Amino acid sequence: MTSADAYRLRKQPFYQPQDNEVALYEAAYAARLPVMLKGPTGCGKSRFVEYMAWKLGKPLISVACNEDMTAADLVGRYLLDAGGTRWQDGPLTLAARLGAICYLDEIVEARQDTLVVIHPLTDHRRTLPLDKKGEQLAAHPDFQLVISYNPGYQSLVKDLKQSTKQRFTAFQFDYPPAALEERIVAAETGIAAPLAEQLVAVAHAGRRLKGHGLDEGISTRLIVYAATLIAQGIAPADACRMAMVRPITDDADVIDTLDHAIAAVFG
Repeated sequence: MTSADAYRLRKQPFYQPQDNEVALYEAAYAARLPVMLKGPTGCGKSRFVEYMAWKLGKPLISVACNEDMTAADLVGRYLLDAGGTRWQDGPLTLAARLGAICYLDEIVEARQDTLVVIHPLTDHRRTLPLDKKGEQLAAHPDFQLVISYNPGYQSLVKDLKQSTKQRFTAFQFDYPPAALEERIVAAETGIAAPLAEQLVAVAHAGRRLKGHGLDEGISTRLIVYAATLIAQGIAPADACRMAMVRPITDDADVIDTLDHAIAAVFG
């Protein structure tokens, strides 16, 4: 059987708290309450979960949800091998057995009929029915379920049902304040603070266009990408265009507006 140690983080992930989210998460974990993280793409939700798993010393099993994911992908299935058939746990089952934190990233991408399988794990039962095995798996005392999604992309088709939402406690994440975001970018990449300040200024120019040509703002992740390119010797303006503008839009007018913002910041 797979050891829980295989899923423990060996190195501290860099995470800069924005408020009291660390203490709040610790309280939720102490009570084994399920947690939902909401916020825009690239604002630090996944990094926060990694940091908390490391801080608490707990194994972490992460799943990137997608529209083709079935309940069997989460729970497990029988596989054929030379000796006949054998059962293979899915990531959710494995986490429940080992006492890991199970992180379902962008959960709204999964099909609604798939999400029903998590419900018994999020209330007083803390069980996972393995129908194909005829087993009712009781979750390990250390198990916790964490999900995330981006409300900016939700629709009538891709949204969580109230029957799912109301099983979770929740955090609302957003991009950090400018001064904090500058420190994050500098710490992540090693670039000088004045350059980090300029990159954040470009990102803020892009975020002001959300709803006016952009569906989503320029994420902290993309700022870090631009800073990483600069650390590799790329000119700042070129790094911004490559990492912070071209990935988020194909609209020529929006590209032109953001290119002008880059020129205004970097000359």
